[in-house]
Order: sequence, then C-alpha cells, then structure tokens
Amino acid sequence: MFAIIRIRGSINLRDEVNDTFKMMRMNRKMHCVVLKETDIVKGMLQKVKDWSTWGEVDDKVLSHLVSKRARKNGNVRLTKQEAEAAVKSLKDTGKLPEGIKPVFRLSPPSKGFKKSIKQHYPGGELGYRGKEINALLKRMI
Repeated sequence: MFAIIRIRGSINLRDEVNDTFKMMRMNRKMHCVVLKETDIVKGMLQKVKDWSTWGEVDDKVLSHLVSKRARKNGNVRLTKQEAEAAVKSLKDTGKLPEGIKPVFRLSPPSKGFKKSIKQHYPGGELGYRGKEINALLKRMI
C-alpha cells in the first residue's frame, strides 16, 4: 500500500495534473490518501511526482493514521472499533468502509520539512521515498 501526501499547492498547476489530483481526491496541501499499489496508481504518481511524495506505509503507522486522522461524514472521529474495522478493510480491499472519508487531513510536519520542498528525495521532499514515508507521516499525524 502506498501512502501519498500532497506537499505543494495548486498555483500554476497544469490541468492534467490537477485532474489527477482530483481523481486521487487530494484537493489541498497536506492531504494524504492510501492506495493499493497498481499500475494505474503508479502512472498517476509519475504525473504528480513534482507536487507530492509517496512510499510504502507500515501496518503500525497505518493503524495510527486511521485512528487519529480518519473522519466520518460530519467531521466525526472514529471509535476504536470503527478504526480497527477500517484498517482491516483497507488492508483487505484497499478501500475504506462506506461513510468514512477517503482523505486524511494532516498537519505540517513537526519541526518542519528537513529539505527543500522543490527538489526530489533524497535531496528534497518530493517524489518516491520508500519506507521513509513512515517517519514523515509520524511527524505529520
């Protein structure tokens, strides 16, 4: 499973890139989605690589992300049982259950970004970062 975080905003954004972000439901900065690793998703990631970062998310970080940042309609937090069921459903089917928003709204990372947000990883913050996405997610939750 990939955790994808939008780092940069929508100023001077090409229409095809903006449409790709809309398909992934990432409309603002610091939005995160979790998607299964497929060829379609990889193609979408290549299109938005200059505005986002992504990597493989661990089970522990995924359960922490869902329990802290997942919301139901009406901006209502999930109970512990609902969060566990949502994580199980996300691992099995790749989708969150009905009634839970598919986007996680994150805060900016504590102590800020370590490098330039205009360059690619490892020299900057954008693009594919593998397992290092977990450290960034922990700082943003």
